Amino acid sequence: MNRLDSALKRFSTALDSLETVVVNRLASAHEAKNSRAELEILKADRERLIARIAALEEDSRMLAGLTEGVEDRLDSAIAEIRDVLGRN
Repeated sequence: MNRLDSALKRFSTALDSLETVVVNRLASAHEAKNSRAELEILKADRERLIARIAALEEDSRMLAGLTEGVEDRLDSAIAEIRDVLGRN
């Protein structure tokens, strides 16, 4: 019985080791799946942010053009006011 008990103990130890490896592999596979899902979410966020930045850059260019137009009109109005004040 001693050899049988020893063999059963080794077999049990081997099964425990195998179970540990399987659990670790399953955990790694689960983490990899979660990482891939998170990567896809980050890629979608990146694309959304790139589109938002492009829209904001376009808004900025438009506002710069408007600002330039307002500046020109204010300069003209100031010049006219000075001209009128200079006549009086």
